[in-house]
Parts: sequence; structure tokens; C-alpha cells
Amino acid sequence: MMTVTKDSTSDFLRLVPLFQDLSAAELGRVEEIAIARFAAKKTVIFTEGSDKEAVYFIQDGLVKTYKTDENGHEQIVSFLKTEDMFPHTGFFNQHPYPATAEAIVDTRLVAIPVRQFELLMMSTPSIAIKMMHVMGAKIRELQEKLQVLSGQDIKHRVLAFLLQLAEQHGHTDERKITINLPMTHQEFANSVGTTRETVNRLLSQMSKEGLLQVDRSRIVLIDLEALKLQREQR
Repeated sequence: MMTVTKDSTSDFLRLVPLFQDLSAAELGRVEEIAIARFAAKKTVIFTEGSDKEAVYFIQDGLVKTYKTDENGHEQIVSFLKTEDMFPHTGFFNQHPYPATAEAIVDTRLVAIPVRQFELLMMSTPSIAIKMMHVMGAKIRELQEKLQVLSGQDIKHRVLAFLLQLAEQHGHTDERKITINLPMTHQEFANSVGTTRETVNRLLSQMSKEGLLQVDRSRIVLIDLEALKLQREQR
């Protein structure tokens, strides 16, 4: 992983939701310890179980995080985009990295060393208090999403995941939503807790119904309202 210039780090940090409540002076203190980095496509940024040395923010690019079971199978935890932080556990515990993080495409990152940030929070407690308020809201949001997904069958989990990808990564053009995400069907299956064969079957069925189109590097949602309607049906 290469280091890149910090020229735009300050402007970027102002866009990060976690720092949205910080004053200019407080944000300046964070910028002083931030490190700009570059991760080439398929580069592992950190591995599951290793010591947490830094927390990362995506300045530009895509990252996937995944856990590996005893049989060596990947379980996708999340796909992350610009302005996202990872790991989600952030600065507020001493646990090792909970998952492996890998750049899906060439990705620019901002890394903030955990130890230096701890010293900053001790010297400027207002930063910690403001950030904890934002983190609390994020935890509630993730809990609500987990409750929704855990109560759904496979088809509804696939639909919910497609709509989540559309919201987070989609680009609208002539009423179609294009999700430019180089994700394999196996990675898709790992994200919703099912098999690649099941995902292939469901996506093929939706394609035949004229709801979407799928190729190696993108998913195009042709009829968003119909997909939402299917998700709401029981």
C-alpha cells in the first residue's frame, strides 16, 4: 500500500460523517495525524485478527470486508464506498481487526493511527464526545438493518441487498439505476448468506422478468418500483 499526497485530506475529512460536528480547530487536529494512502486493486489493507493499528476512510474507490470460516470460505461483511469508515468498530475498543479488508478497485484512503488518535482524544475530550454521538446513531441504523434482514427469506434478502446497493452505489440514468460494482456472484451470495447457485437462479429469474440486467462489472436495475414491490410482498 503506497502513501500519497495529503493535499486534499482536509477537504475530504470535512465530508466524513463521523467528523461532521467537529469545529475547524478540532478537525485541524485530526488532519495533523491523518495519513493519505493508496491501495491498488486486490490489495489487502489489513487482515482479520491482526492488531488494529489504524482506522481507514475511503477518499475514492471501493473496499470489501470479509471474514473467513474454518473451511476457508469468505463471508462478506460489507462493501464500502467513498466517505465510509472501516472497521466499523472504529477507535473505541482495543480489539484486533474483526475482518479482512481488500480494495476492489484502485482506492485512495485516509488512515488515522489509533494510538495517536487516543492521545488526541485525551487532550481534546470534545472530539471524543462529538464522535460518540455520531457513532451511536450509526449503531442504531445498523441494528435496524440487521433486524430487517434477519427476518427475511433468501429472495427478500437478495432484493433488500440489491436495493441497498442501488442506494449506496447506484447512478441514475434515464430511469435506470446502474450499480458499477465488480462483484462476483459468489461475493453476492456471501453477502446475503446463501449459495452462488441460488443467487444465479434468482438474478436470472429477475432478468427474464425484465427487472434487471447483470454482467461482470455492473448490475442495471430496470424497474426499481417493481423490485421494491416484490420486497414488500410476503
